[in-house]
Amino acid sequence: MKHRVFGRSGIKVSEIVFGAGAVGGILVHKDDATKREAIRRAIAGGINWIDTAAQYGNGKSEQSLGWLLPEAGATPYLSTKFNLDVENLNDIPAQVEERLMASLARLKRSSVDLLQLHNRIGSKPGGRVMTVEQVLGKHGVANGLERLREKGLIRHMGITALGEAASVCEVIRSGRFDSAQVYYNLLNPSAGRSMPRAWTGQDLGGIIEACRDNNVAVMAIRIFAAGIIAADERTGRESILTSETSVTEEERKTKAVFDAIGGGHGTRAQVALRFVLSNSNVSCAVIGSAELHHIDEALQAAKLGPLPPPVLARLDALYESDFGRV
Repeated sequence: MKHRVFGRSGIKVSEIVFGAGAVGGILVHKDDATKREAIRRAIAGGINWIDTAAQYGNGKSEQSLGWLLPEAGATPYLSTKFNLDVENLNDIPAQVEERLMASLARLKRSSVDLLQLHNRIGSKPGGRVMTVEQVLGKHGVANGLERLREKGLIRHMGITALGEAASVCEVIRSGRFDSAQVYYNLLNPSAGRSMPRAWTGQDLGGIIEACRDNNVAVMAIRIFAAGIIAADERTGRESILTSETSVTEEERKTKAVFDAIGGGHGTRAQVALRFVLSNSNVSCAVIGSAELHHIDEALQAAKLGPLPPPVLARLDALYESDFGRV
């Protein structure tokens, strides 16, 4: 397993992070024996970071890790996330601490390595969206996280870089956060590069550049587009996080990708992971797994390394035509 520096923290993180989310769902939906084996394979394969959230399975993911890691004698870096109720933000720092303490109880830990805001960031509050002022302002999220860091309850602070790109970049450029979970995959790599006029999808342009310029670690998420890139089978958990797309549209683009690049580069999931690892500005790729063999596939993809330049060039051509649409 290769390692990359995790932003300004100096941590050497494995290129692959074990995502304990509900879309892959192996720590939420599977039996205890499968959960044990998933953790064993991940750790044995060199993965040294596990990412979870209070939202995943309504706490089930954190609860599983609370007994799985001690039982396995494993001490990987651990990150979790919290959502805030945008309609009730009277005391943001207190709510952040309340969310963390609930997570620590489920995880059976006294601290975590990274705590991340799970809300989106935009210009107008509402739903799950928080404004830049609510994140950075006096008595905002950043202040609450800094208080927790001073108490030794967390080591690093992060955001989920979803919402409006301009607002997300403003938060990143503040210099107050150590990491960002960034939507980045071979269907929508806009966070890391400029996209041609014909390409369609939510433009997240500037986010990875802002992270690079401010030494903020990039945790690439949704690298399989909720499994759509990886396989044709559907679980019913294929939630779409970005605007200007749909499951049907993601399926169309995926078919065009693999028709264009052909075989010989690994499974579909391996191609997706290798694409993300081709970007040196990505600190790590968070993978979700539904089955044990998905972990094995990911570990093998990391050994294969980044995609070769001719394959990346074919993808560039697909973006120019919006995957053959024009």
